[in-house]
This record gives sequence, structure tokens and C-alpha cells, in this order.
Amino acid sequence: MTIRAVLFDFSGTLFRLEHDSLAEHADLMRALTAPVGVAEGLDIDPDEWQRRDLDGDLHRDLHVKALVAAGARDPHDFYARLCSPPFWQPYPDTATALGTALPTAVVSNIAWDIRTVFARHGVQDRVDEFVLSFEVGHVKPDPKIFRIACDRLGVHPSEALMVGDSEEADGGAAAVGCQVAIVPPLETGERPDALLRVLREHVA
Repeated sequence: MTIRAVLFDFSGTLFRLEHDSLAEHADLMRALTAPVGVAEGLDIDPDEWQRRDLDGDLHRDLHVKALVAAGARDPHDFYARLCSPPFWQPYPDTATALGTALPTAVVSNIAWDIRTVFARHGVQDRVDEFVLSFEVGHVKPDPKIFRIACDRLGVHPSEALMVGDSEEADGGAAAVGCQVAIVPPLETGERPDALLRVLREHVA
């Protein structure tokens, strides 16, 4: 089936949370921004954690609780940085990948408006649709979120490619018939062209 649209994940795929001021809690940051699962050793209700990307207040409260448990000096300020555009860095090929001539959607489990990150880096206009869990009421791997993205782009799921960093979360797109490509969520400097390689492989 010919690919007529591309769906991209946000964290670990197009952008990554990276900043010198976060370095001391790098392991915690990876856990908090993981697409699925609960940060190991944190006293957080698993059911609440699974709902965090549907509710901005719950997202903030759970993350602050995790930061307190990890010994962050100012957990509220730290959380603010997690949701601040300057702390999210694009992968080297993000802008080019988003510049494909195909309709493009960003499909993300997230509880805050990431459009500000795209705007900061001048690529917001390269995204046709933002399908964000807290706005649509579904989280990956729920098939509904991928169907919404395809419907908004006007394509059948079999004509869409989902590009993400999580087999468990982003791989859920396969349930509705999308093709799926997984890229590793490495540091931005360690992954210069994975998005472009995926597009060359899947998009004629």
C-alpha cells in the first residue's frame, strides 16, 4: 500500500528533553518521559500514572511527587522546565522529516500543549495536525488515537506510516492497519538521520 501520510511521535522521536540543568536527574527524566510504564521505585499509583497524559493537573501532581521522591531541590520549578520549550531539542533531521510533501500529524501521549516547542523551532507550520492525548481523550497504544489522526488527515490507516520510539505505545498503530517504524530514543547528537532513513525506506 502506498504511504500517503506520516504520523510522528513527539518525545524521543522528533524532540528530546535535553538540557544541562537536567543532567543530574538524567535517569529520572528518562523514566518520566517514557511512553509507557511507571518509574521504578516511585510510590505512584499505576492506574493514575497511566492516566497522567489525559489530565494536565494529574500530570503535574504525579511528576512533582516523583521529583520530590527523587530529591529534586525545587520540584515545581523542575516540572516547569519539563514543559518548557527551551528544554526540548530537535533531532538534527526533524525539520527536514517534517518537510515531507505528505500530510503529517504528531500523535503524542502528552498533557501539555507541545505546539509551543514546534513554534520555537520554526516547524509548527510543517505539521498538519496535532493529535494530543489530553485533547482527544485517548492514549497510545489505544487504536482510537491513531484512527483520529488518520481521519483528520483524510487517509485510510493502511496508507499511513507511524514513526515512533516505542514498540509498545507507537506500535499500537499496527492494530488499525498503519505501517510502523521504530527509531531509537538516543540523545539528539547520537541520532543524526534516523527519521530520514525511515522515510526513504517506507515512502516512495
